[in-house]
Amino acid sequence: MSEKTCAACDCKLESNVITVNVGGKAVEVCCEECARSLQEAYVSTAGPKERR
Repeated sequence: MSEKTCAACDCKLESNVITVNVGGKAVEVCCEECARSLQEAYVSTAGPKERR
């Protein structure tokens, strides 16, 4: 069985997984800080049409 890791920091995911929608895809992160970082990174790199 493969281990699931955080999409932002690559830490092992425990039972307190947070699912974030980034670019139309659901990704799992380990904490609110990683969720915020992932959203901010997406917004700063996405074009205007992708941000909807």
